[in-house]
Amino acid sequence: MADLPVLIVGDVHGDLERLFAALKPYPADHWRTIFLGDLVDGGPFGVGALRYARDRPNSTALLGNHEVLMLGALRDRIDRGPGVHAWMGAGGQPHDLEELARDEGLQGWLRRRPAMLMLEDGTLVQHCDSDELGGLILTGDPNPVRAINSEVCRLLQAGDTDPLIRTMTSRGVFRRQRLRLEAWLRRTGARRVVHGHTPHRERQPEVYADGMAINFDGGMGRWGRPGAFRGGSPTGSVAPLPD
Repeated sequence: MADLPVLIVGDVHGDLERLFAALKPYPADHWRTIFLGDLVDGGPFGVGALRYARDRPNSTALLGNHEVLMLGALRDRIDRGPGVHAWMGAGGQPHDLEELARDEGLQGWLRRRPAMLMLEDGTLVQHCDSDELGGLILTGDPNPVRAINSEVCRLLQAGDTDPLIRTMTSRGVFRRQRLRLEAWLRRTGARRVVHGHTPHRERQPEVYADGMAINFDGGMGRWGRPGAFRGGSPTGSVAPLPD
């Protein structure tokens, strides 16, 4: 899989129809596909999008903040606790939650999703345009990406989604505070970061900070966070990783 060119897929938000159309030029056996998270919520096919990302050959799906919210809702589903209300306020669809509750295999897969991925060319891939996941590093592990992913997995297995929600909701940190972006790249050993999470309005992935950051959330899904830009150009969310 590492020998294949990399295809990045930004936030889908349950819009399978637009996702399938955007992926037509990119056969699964010719591309290494990386989904940036936020496959669920807003649109009607969130669980379907999760299953598709899981089953597409040569693919990796990262954890987005909406997946974290959905797992919090699953935890609180029986007594309709605060996790359910937070998730529904973010566009969660009740039928998706019920479908996920019936699919223990998909639940297990979702809890094993990494928060970030370091590619062979030094590109760091993560969902959010923020460095706040760095606050989860609790040990002296010299590999911060490995340390963060390990702690994320531990929290998800324990059902403790609150720390992840707090660290995965900030927007625009890298754009507003370039020094934090530069420090994050130094800390992780990356040369650039690819992310979704904050919708842009361009017809191609948005490159900024002199190429140190690339935003792949072009608002492709027609549904999503209330008040966010949605229904943008699919080519702003689904595209090959630039050299």
